[in-house]
Amino acid sequence: MRFANTTADVWLPIPADEIEDLPEPGASGLNYRFWDGGPEFPADPAHCAFYVVPYMKGSEIAVRPLAAMTSLRVVQTLSAGIDHVTPGIGSLRPGVAVCNAKGVHEASTAELTLALILASLRGIPGFVRGQDAEEWRAGFYPALADKSVLIVGYGSIGAAIEDRLAPFECARVSRVARSARTTARGEVHPLTELPGLLPDADVVVLSTPLTPATRHLADAGFLGRMKDGALLVNVARGPVVDTAALLKEVESGRITAALDVTDPEPLPAGHPLWHAPGVLISPHVGGSTSAFMPRAKRLIAGQLRRFAGGEEQANVLLTTG
Repeated sequence: MRFANTTADVWLPIPADEIEDLPEPGASGLNYRFWDGGPEFPADPAHCAFYVVPYMKGSEIAVRPLAAMTSLRVVQTLSAGIDHVTPGIGSLRPGVAVCNAKGVHEASTAELTLALILASLRGIPGFVRGQDAEEWRAGFYPALADKSVLIVGYGSIGAAIEDRLAPFECARVSRVARSARTTARGEVHPLTELPGLLPDADVVVLSTPLTPATRHLADAGFLGRMKDGALLVNVARGPVVDTAALLKEVESGRITAALDVTDPEPLPAGHPLWHAPGVLISPHVGGSTSAFMPRAKRLIAGQLRRFAGGEEQANVLLTTG
């Protein structure tokens, strides 16, 4: 709906004057408020109609104003997942659209996924340690070429990962999603077929959202079905993997892992994952690159133009009932 005779607050974690192509505040009836998760709210939350959630500030901050946002119509995250706002969804009025940031993180996350795969297979962490120690650690290392890759969670990020795998001469790429479908690149298997696909994969990539169905998806049974010497790559959410089960497998040397996300997160000092053999850890930086801000700003501007024009939002994952 338009706001011809009233104004509606829009809470933004980026100053409005830094975002091109936003609807003009006067003509659109939108009033922009800047809030990046600080202790003080920028205005009365009851007047907020469109809430863009602060990025990477955690669930506690993300949901803090939700219960008081009695006029809310749209929650827009700047992440691919919405698990950090899920705890506050029950407090929202009916009809609120909850949207994710599809289109923002695909390039960066897919880049990091390939970096983690290649670094793990080719022994880059060992080379860095060798350089620090002035040691020449020559030898033969696994290549990505001729490997079988299984992507678990074949949404837009999973598809972007496969796009970047294409030049690497993989033996095959298999795809798994919640339900079966066919894409331009081939068949997507349903989650029910995952147990039969795991034993054939040299590299297993997790890029699924965190839901009740995917929490601890990579449990002892899942990991136990992976072939000896396989690599697990998690660019999804930490709790998709059962950390205790993973530690048991990597400490035995049977599989290796590359993790952009962990459970717990941030990983505390002294946690056994830090020094587990065959584990490469990056600190949840899949989307944190120079590609993020331009895409985030375009998403926000496009969503607000739709909102001011009375159009349906893009990327709606659920609507409160």
